Amino acid sequence: MDHIAIMSKQFGDLIPKILDGRKKIESRWSKNKIVPWDRVRPSDTIYFKNSGRLVTAKATVSKILQFDSLDPAKVKKILDKWPLVSYEWAKNKRYCTLIFLKNPQKTIPFKINKTGFGSAAAWLCVEDIEKVKVQ
Repeated sequence: MDHIAIMSKQFGDLIPKILDGRKKIESRWSKNKIVPWDRVRPSDTIYFKNSGRLVTAKATVSKILQFDSLDPAKVKKILDKWPLVSYEWAKNKRYCTLIFLKNPQKTIPFKINKTGFGSAAAWLCVEDIEKVKVQ
């Protein structure tokens, strides 16, 4: 399966950090079970794009960890081990998916068609990236 991770501007430009290996984990936090929860598997490919921009990178999933029924103490424990986001931002989230990345690569930039995923979707799951790639 292929995935498209749409990166929020609020956290800065993280794609260069993925490409040079400084960012090896993509984390997704939420109050509800939303994608990528239970949808990502080892060996899947994740394509990355900044919000409002083209897809410019990809990486392979090496491992996934999921945490549910979070409370502020559990969030702190996760962030003590993997300091990925601020505690203040994450403390009220109930779900966390940690996606470990390997083999990051630049891609030839391309647009995607998000029709059917919702305009605010921050993660897309597709069988094949070609189905949403705009030529």
